[in-house]
Amino acid sequence: MIEMTTELVRRLISGQFPEWRDLEIRPVEKSGHDNRTYRLGSEMTVRLPSHERYASAVAKELTWLPVFKPLLSMPIPDPVAQGMPTAEYPLPWSVNRWIEGDTVTHANIRDLNEFAEDLAGFLKELQAIDAADGIPAGIQNFHRGGNLSVYDQDSRSVIEKLDGEYDRKLLTEIWELSLATKYEAAPLWLHGDVAVGNLLARNGRLSGVIDFGTMGVGDPSSDLVMAWNFFDESSRKVFLNAMKADRDTVNRARGWALWKALITYAWNEPGSEASNWGKRVIDVIVQDYRTP
Repeated sequence: MIEMTTELVRRLISGQFPEWRDLEIRPVEKSGHDNRTYRLGSEMTVRLPSHERYASAVAKELTWLPVFKPLLSMPIPDPVAQGMPTAEYPLPWSVNRWIEGDTVTHANIRDLNEFAEDLAGFLKELQAIDAADGIPAGIQNFHRGGNLSVYDQDSRSVIEKLDGEYDRKLLTEIWELSLATKYEAAPLWLHGDVAVGNLLARNGRLSGVIDFGTMGVGDPSSDLVMAWNFFDESSRKVFLNAMKADRDTVNRARGWALWKALITYAWNEPGSEASNWGKRVIDVIVQDYRTP
């Protein structure tokens, strides 16, 4: 990880975009893991990859977000400029328009079923965009939209580790069901990281979608993980029905959610916010799977 500070961002802006050197720079409260985000004045943000493995996302977003923007009814990042690597910060970075809204929480969403419909509407618009020249799923986006089996060893090792705390046979059954089918249709655009940290709310509703760094084209099932990560039983059904997700798609989507929850629970400090989140999602997946 590269250590980022407000002073570093100011030096980058002053050196490459001197016309903005007098604007206030301050970190965004919930800045994310893959990238760090800073407010630049009142109308822009500076977005810097935290590690070289996330750096390819800069060019990808600068290329594709302008294509997406007129085709989506929901606000998404609007690139303003590309920053170049320096000796002090050796990765590409970007400046984008600020999007008003707060990070989505259960407290700032007025109705989960309505939110489920809104999110499904956005994802269906994204999937409708011509994906013929899109970037195939792979290492560049951590295989979102690709074959979930690349995470088979990681998932099985955690399931083994959690034996006794969870029913190993049941978790293995859920996991193997997610690997039992493959996406056979034409590749579709996917966001790649549909999570609360990348969704914005205003006036109780979804108001924007950010961080397209893991976008790609392929199997869109990985974009459905909010069904277990955020929604309750009722809104989960609303969301999956609105997405017209068939049983195989649901099984693969559940597998994506399970993989992330397993490694987040097991690979973080016990009792930490991340580990507790992973456990909650595993519990939701198990309960949902057991419910006819």
